[in-house]
Amino acid sequence: MIKKLRDITAGNPQKMLKPILWAIVANLAAMVPFGCMVMAVVLIYGFHAKEQPVLNIQDLWLLSGAMILLGALVFAAELMAYRATYRGAYTSSAEGRVKLAEHIRKLPLGFLMSKDPGELGHTMMNDFTQIENAVSHSLPQLVSGAAVPVLAFAGLAFIDWRVAVAMFAGLPAAVLILWGISGLGRRLGQSHAKARIIQANCLREYLWGMKVIKAYNLRGENFTRLERAFYRFMQESVRLEGVMGPLVLVAVAFIQSGLSLITVVGVYLLLGGEITVPLLAVFLLAGTHVFDPLAVAIMRLPVFKYDAMAGERIVSLLGQPVMTGEEEPPAKHDIRLANVTFGYGENSVLDNVSAAMKEGTLTAIVGPSGSGKSTLLRLIARFYDPQKGEVLFGGSDERAMDPEKLMKKISMVFQDVYLFQDTIGNNIRYGREEATQKEIEAAAREACCHEFIARLPQGYDTPVGEGGSTLSGGEKQRISIARAMLKNAPVLLLDEATAALDPENEVEMQKAIGRLVKGRTVIMIAHRLKTVVKADNIIVLDKGKVVEEGRHGELMKNNGLYARLWELQTQTSGWRISA
Repeated sequence: MIKKLRDITAGNPQKMLKPILWAIVANLAAMVPFGCMVMAVVLIYGFHAKEQPVLNIQDLWLLSGAMILLGALVFAAELMAYRATYRGAYTSSAEGRVKLAEHIRKLPLGFLMSKDPGELGHTMMNDFTQIENAVSHSLPQLVSGAAVPVLAFAGLAFIDWRVAVAMFAGLPAAVLILWGISGLGRRLGQSHAKARIIQANCLREYLWGMKVIKAYNLRGENFTRLERAFYRFMQESVRLEGVMGPLVLVAVAFIQSGLSLITVVGVYLLLGGEITVPLLAVFLLAGTHVFDPLAVAIMRLPVFKYDAMAGERIVSLLGQPVMTGEEEPPAKHDIRLANVTFGYGENSVLDNVSAAMKEGTLTAIVGPSGSGKSTLLRLIARFYDPQKGEVLFGGSDERAMDPEKLMKKISMVFQDVYLFQDTIGNNIRYGREEATQKEIEAAAREACCHEFIARLPQGYDTPVGEGGSTLSGGEKQRISIARAMLKNAPVLLLDEATAALDPENEVEMQKAIGRLVKGRTVIMIAHRLKTVVKADNIIVLDKGKVVEEGRHGELMKNNGLYARLWELQTQTSGWRISA
């Protein structure tokens, strides 16, 4: 139960102490007015049984007034329980989302790449929504619904243990039923959650691929897969409710049978003269109130367990180890790979790679597609740690360094540029949040994007769509380069940074990169070899191995892979489409 409580609160069970206590107080307070009703029954019964010559109207009025005051007390207790429960639920969920987002940011990129984005998004949004529901609707009611009958049994047993036992005689059978179906509920819940994630992934794919669907007039399979996902989720939902609902209702029926048993046992004892009518009234009134919160709690138990599985996924993700390291990066910023081996799962990408990138130089990494160029760059940025060997930054192993502090030393421009749904100016400012407008514009000029930004109606305040959807590929790439320039880190990693630029802007960008090299270690991946002719060193990768290394002239003389790639690009550059 402690594990369930930890899971359902995303690892923060202490936040539920106040809501649970208030829920118990509210349920107990709701029983107090029934005591006044019992006293009223005693007064009226005593008068009709001639045990008292005159009906005490004054006492009845006092009891009525007490019930009104107690009603106000119940309202106050319910209000406090309501506020504590919902404030606790939504505060815990908001804090949990922030905590999980920060944790995900610190996880190795390799772990994140192994996860479906839809699954992570489902955990961040839907799973937290589920535990919000559990913490606000299920958990306090479940705990208080179980606590109140225990307290009621303890109190009523002092009055007459036989009727008290009769009241809760059906509880063991209900508990056995709920225990017996717990495994089934878990399997159905897992299947339902899986169908929900598949549905979200299919919908995401369908919406994100809409341009391709329209461009190629695709219909059949793309929509059929989405349709199948929707219907599968529907079927799993019906199965979960249709199987678990009737079984839970049977358990509730056993619990509510206590009221019938009270009547049977109580009448038998009443006829035998062993209890009085007021005493029987006490049990009947208590029974009508005790069973209601317990029945509601049991009805919500399958939902609670389903929501607990959402909490398990959150706790599991929070338990994933973050990238370690505490040391400060050294002042020097030369980079060296020493016998580095790395792969994704069983697929090897880099095999025993050794290479050096000297401080203040431009190193180019070239090679055929799939040779491991981008992976090598990501290892340098410590998006991953090598499986064998070392990546040395300034002579020290990067694994010993604080990842956050290491990234302050590195700027990176990706091949697939992503811009946030914000203004152009703010997207550049992500490179250095405290940068002034003048500094932003200076970085934009160096990246050859100031002119096109200035022509926009709102200039640097122009908003861009999610991912930069309102800009062209070349414009996004130049903004990304400006962002890296603004960061002004001593190490600059360029993953095919000029791929989306037109020839005119590419020439300007080469000049900008030339200026950047001064005082920096620049490592760039390039497919167009003419962009790396002036590089201080060119590393040629093929099938995860370094096959050549040197300057352009040296590599051309070697007549190896680099020379063949150069020849192929030279030949294709003169191709023309004939009519």
